[in-house]
Amino acid sequence: MRSIALISLLSAVAFAQAAPPNAADDAVKVRTALERAQATLRDWPNLARYREDNSKFTAPAAEELRVVFMGDSITDAWGRKYSQFFPGKPYVNRGISGQTTPQMLIRFRPDVLALKPKVVVILAGTNDIAGNTGPMSLGEIEGNLMSMAELARANGVRVVMASLLPVCDYIRPQTERRPPDQIVALNKWIREYATTHGAVYLDYYSATIDDQKMFKKELTYDGLHPNDAGYAVMAPLAEKAIAQALAEKQQ
Repeated sequence: MRSIALISLLSAVAFAQAAPPNAADDAVKVRTALERAQATLRDWPNLARYREDNSKFTAPAAEELRVVFMGDSITDAWGRKYSQFFPGKPYVNRGISGQTTPQMLIRFRPDVLALKPKVVVILAGTNDIAGNTGPMSLGEIEGNLMSMAELARANGVRVVMASLLPVCDYIRPQTERRPPDQIVALNKWIREYATTHGAVYLDYYSATIDDQKMFKKELTYDGLHPNDAGYAVMAPLAEKAIAQALAEKQQ
């Protein structure tokens, strides 16, 4: 993991050395790339992102139905850039843009378990397919999702496992980095795992796909992330899955 971050830093340095002199725009881009690479080296899973916020949480009251949403940018933007994030509900957003499942697995304990939720909603894997932190096989992604689910169950937390959303090229190219067949294959595994291991499967995919097997254009602003309309479709599906998980926990 650290080696991946080191490669990123070295790549940024190489780019900086190759940049033409007196090119202000390129210099800004290089500086930004270096800063990001250095930040990644210091804290690869980004444990610092929510450290202060997490420290302010107290154990939930017995009747509080706290839910933590663990994910990447699709979770991170929910209520922060687009739509609203379940107003009035004791739901906690712990998404971090760009993250992959190994990063989420590392921060699962401080960002999920330490908050003592009744339910965790896990939405992850699209950035693994895209290779954000290096090449990942579907088996490796599945193993990380499985580990998060096992950690949750071992700590008395009900698990909701969300499908990946589809992508489309209607607005900008997305399918090359995230091949639809890999999304379908991972979703099939998530559904099967949830069904056989006492988790709830949250199917965002079927509700957001068009007749071309692509992300509905009206639900996304870039072919990868939901817009307000997209989150409006997702929210009731999430609520239904959470209600199912809570009901099963009470049985």
